Amino acid sequence: MLVLFETAAGYAIFKVLDESKLQEVDSLWKEFETPEKANKVVKLKHFEKFQDTTEALAAATALTEGKIGKSLKKVLKKVVAKEAHEQLAISDAKLGGVIKDKLSLSCVHSPAVAELMRGIRNQMEGLITGLPPREISAMSLGLAHSLSRYKLKFSPDKVDTMIVQAISLLDDLDKELNNYIMRCREWYGWHFPELGKIVTDNLAYCKSVRKIGDRTNVSSTDLSDILPEEVEAEVKLAAEISMGTEVSEQDIGNIMHLCDQVIEITEYRSQLYDYLKNRMTAIAPNLTVMVGELVGARLISHAGSLLNLAKHPASTVQILGAEKALFRALKTRKDTPKYGLIYHASLVGQTTAKNKGKISRMLAAKAALAIRYDALGEDTNAEMGIENRAKLEARLRHLEEKGIRRISGTGKAMAKADKYQHKSDVKMYDPSGDSTIPSTSKKRKFEEVEEAEEPVTPVVKVKKPKKEPVTEEEPETSAAAEETPKKKKKKKDKKAEAAEEPKEEEQEVAVSEESTEKKKKKKKKKVKEEEDE
Repeated sequence: MLVLFETAAGYAIFKVLDESKLQEVDSLWKEFETPEKANKVVKLKHFEKFQDTTEALAAATALTEGKIGKSLKKVLKKVVAKEAHEQLAISDAKLGGVIKDKLSLSCVHSPAVAELMRGIRNQMEGLITGLPPREISAMSLGLAHSLSRYKLKFSPDKVDTMIVQAISLLDDLDKELNNYIMRCREWYGWHFPELGKIVTDNLAYCKSVRKIGDRTNVSSTDLSDILPEEVEAEVKLAAEISMGTEVSEQDIGNIMHLCDQVIEITEYRSQLYDYLKNRMTAIAPNLTVMVGELVGARLISHAGSLLNLAKHPASTVQILGAEKALFRALKTRKDTPKYGLIYHASLVGQTTAKNKGKISRMLAAKAALAIRYDALGEDTNAEMGIENRAKLEARLRHLEEKGIRRISGTGKAMAKADKYQHKSDVKMYDPSGDSTIPSTSKKRKFEEVEEAEEPVTPVVKVKKPKKEPVTEEEPETSAAAEETPKKKKKKKDKKAEAAEEPKEEEQEVAVSEESTEKKKKKKKKKVKEEEDE
């Protein structure tokens, strides 16, 4: 069996002298305790030294990617191909598969091989002759530095310094643009103040000023490529009756030069935004899906780098950018802020004020996962971000509907949404509700009241026969009360109460009869008076 061993100085191929010792994996380390013992197990057959660091770097990168480098291919063809019947022990199973496909050599990778490699590494100075320890350590250090530098150069998409610089420049451009536009509007406003009120868009305003120049030229200039027809007509009308002062050609020239600067900066800003958008999609696709390009770039810029941001917990990501408010709240013992830079994300912006805190907390939790996936994961797709955003949008809809459906009162129980059933009931029009004038006279009303009251009296009179039994029983009850024992007193009290109730009813009946008689007399008097008149 042959063993392929990679070092910082070159490739070494060893031959295993006693293969039976490889079967005892647990006790194999004892065979490599000293260089003398190690030389009895394996023997150096060939050593291919690297010419310089560049060759070592190329070989190391090829091995990490599981590929065969040029130098390794030469060694395998020169040495191993002669003894094709023997197996080749490999430390990487992926590399073994590639060698088997390309050079048709049988490769072995097992726990015994891994233990053998570990033993060779421990006794490398004794097994490989002609390499001093200082030279090996210097080569290892140089190769490590070159490999790390190469990895940084190899993946420029993962360099987030460009994002930090781009978002800072974008913010500076916005400030400068605001200052320039404000100065331009104020300066040209002395000559043509009405234009500032008619044209509200800043870029269209600067382009219009650049094309018009002096306001006396408005009637002869065509602004159809900048402004709509209605606005153009309004500008031409306002120019005829403008209240602005006259200015010299030199002043107009300076104003037009300022307009050129504004137009150029605006165009460059749009280019920079596109560049930032593409860069964010390449470096942090999941974070971009969650919070957007600008908010994601500001979070990375605030943390310093994407890796630093990945180290922050979700609670820190939530209030990143509101540190001043946080420490002020902690100092004064008031409520801490609920959101920082994440407030400008579209998901937080489209929620109601009541649910902004909840959504910002949930968004920060999902954004923290997306940041770690982007910073430390190998995939560059945005599937996780899209999935998490869909979950957040569903949660947001649930919260909004919950606020609408919540019933008043306790507020704990949710109102059950009944199934809608369409009922088409045909209703007839009632014309009696049109008029507000009473349809009946007062006399008729009085007659209706009499008719309503008369049937009440005979119903009450039915109870009159109860008078006689009640009066006759009174002396009997008083006489029986003295003779009967105490146990029967309760029954008598009940009878007495029953006797008193008819009396009260008789009094009420009598009062009602008197009131009806009085009413009748009054009606008769009124009728007579009307007849006399």
